[in-house]
Amino acid sequence: MAYNQPYQAYQQNSIQTASPGELTLMLYNGCLKFIKLAKRGIENNSTEDKNVNIQKAQKIINELMVTLNSEYEISKQMMPLYDYMNHRLVQANLKNDTEILDEVEGMVAEFRDTWKEVIKLNKQPQKVSVNQ
Repeated sequence: MAYNQPYQAYQQNSIQTASPGELTLMLYNGCLKFIKLAKRGIENNSTEDKNVNIQKAQKIINELMVTLNSEYEISKQMMPLYDYMNHRLVQANLKNDTEILDEVEGMVAEFRDTWKEVIKLNKQPQKVSVNQ
């Protein structure tokens, strides 16, 4: 167990020093991780592993829903998609359906990849136009 302490300290420090954008990226990556673990649980006939990991993915989707800034129009378009993913995760859990998990995984991966691009663009220095 002593080996985990430095890693846990590193993880905690990463979370505490991350920007809001980086935290959102971490949530997407965590959700993808738990969906993959849930699929493995289904494949290994481990109801407990499947259930625990789908619930973790749902908690992340719920966190993403709660933290959406409704001042932006895009947020109003994202909320129904998050709600849909959450609903599909419930169905995947009830039906032991890896195809549903594949669908949600694809959606989360798209959100994550788009978010990565947003972070990347925001880190680029803004060019000042001299021709005004």
